Amino acid sequence: SPIRNGASRDQQLGCRLSLFAQAPFDWFLVENCLIETEDEEEWEEEQEELEELRNRFLVNRNLLQLTEYKTYRLHQLIREFFQTKLAELPEANSYKQSFCKAMVAIAEKIPKIPYTPTKEITAVVSPLIRHLAETATVLTDWIRDEDIIKPFASLGKLYHGQGIYDQAELWYQQCLKITRSRLGHHHPHVAESLNNLAGLYYDQGRYDQAEPLYKRALDMIKRLLGEDHPDVADSLNNLALLYYAQGRYDQAETLYIDALELLKKLLGEDHPDVADSLNNLALLYHAQGRYDQAETLYKRALDMIKRLLGEDHPHVAKTLNNLAGLYDDQGRYDQAEPLYKRALDMRKQLLVLCENHPDVADSLNNLAALYYAQRRYDEAEPLSKQALEMRKQRLGHYHPDVAQSLNNLAALYYAQRRYDEAEPLHQQALEMRKQLLGEDHPDIAQSLNNLATLYQAQGRYDEAEPLFVQALEIAERKLGLNHPNTVTFGDNLKRLRDILNNT
Repeated sequence: SPIRNGASRDQQLGCRLSLFAQAPFDWFLVENCLIETEDEEEWEEEQEELEELRNRFLVNRNLLQLTEYKTYRLHQLIREFFQTKLAELPEANSYKQSFCKAMVAIAEKIPKIPYTPTKEITAVVSPLIRHLAETATVLTDWIRDEDIIKPFASLGKLYHGQGIYDQAELWYQQCLKITRSRLGHHHPHVAESLNNLAGLYYDQGRYDQAEPLYKRALDMIKRLLGEDHPDVADSLNNLALLYYAQGRYDQAETLYIDALELLKKLLGEDHPDVADSLNNLALLYHAQGRYDQAETLYKRALDMIKRLLGEDHPHVAKTLNNLAGLYDDQGRYDQAEPLYKRALDMRKQLLVLCENHPDVADSLNNLAALYYAQRRYDEAEPLSKQALEMRKQRLGHYHPDVAQSLNNLAALYYAQRRYDEAEPLHQQALEMRKQLLGEDHPDIAQSLNNLATLYQAQGRYDEAEPLFVQALEIAERKLGLNHPNTVTFGDNLKRLRDILNNT
């Protein structure tokens, strides 16, 4: 029986309920914490016994409130009374351990990062957050060593996935601290904690802070688990993503291919993690202008994800968005537009906090860029501005995605000959990119080219030429001579020099 002899049965139940946070809880949580049998008949008997105790002793006496959402909560004073009584019970430690064990089981069901929580997942998990936090902070001593990472990491993931980065960082840092203190500095859970924190820094554009953490995690995992382990593939992939974002494409490609081959070996050819890996490698080929290779991989990834995860999944939206971007860059606008729109609609339907979610901002930004390329400026401008504001609110004013939005809005103003509005935005984007990405990144080349094009349109040829030269030099170094951007920058410089030679 979940309620033992000793203190009165209603008092024992009240004491155990006082372990929940001062927040509503679903009754199934109580059942999971209190009923430990796996026998179906016994479970049903104990379930009935609990419900009878609840109604007769607690609800009918107004000690336990039933909310309008069919959840329960103890009044604060009642909770404090039962907590005092709990401290006097010889079973107190046992009750706390059972509670923590049940909460850990819930934490384990939260998907790993990188993931985007759907509205459905968040609706289920959000009511648990306060109780998971209570477990992590108040009941830490009763969580087993092998489980200690789970409540902290799951809270970090919940906030991280929703783009609430300041809260995510607090939980990830606490997670790293407690795993080290409980398990020592060299343990797979410490490596996992390093990876989680690095992943957050990566999403915030804090690349210099992310890299050493990713590298430490990778070295630790290889040493502790061997070279052939799924966690090694995860770590290789994480570091490759970082190198890709920094424009270090050769280093990224090596790691992406290593991760993909290892995942195929360990999980088989047909697995969501393999699809994710194909998608990442496709993004890299796309950035390098290797469009045919990118398209093949995007389509393989998309087919696999649809088959394995279903048509309505955030990863399907992400891959549609990427494939649309490829078509957009090739001028295949009629193919790109319906895919961008489908991805945007899916993200709005699926994602929690969708009115301010980074993935929704990404979709708006891409659709605006497509309309810009088609000279549909009136349609592009509101989407571009909306994406910029969303990114500033969620990512802060200083992030690579904010720089991208500034650049796109400036390009839109330039195309409409609104040069005075375009120039400060181009300059802001360029300075931000230099600070965040270093002086030698393909995005810097793009910004230099855009600013030079603006100066040329205004007849400021002496200011334009050195920027075109710098843009071309960076592109040749980072992208190679045959990349579409390199060719474009070279053509722009040639045209300007033709003008200068004829004046």
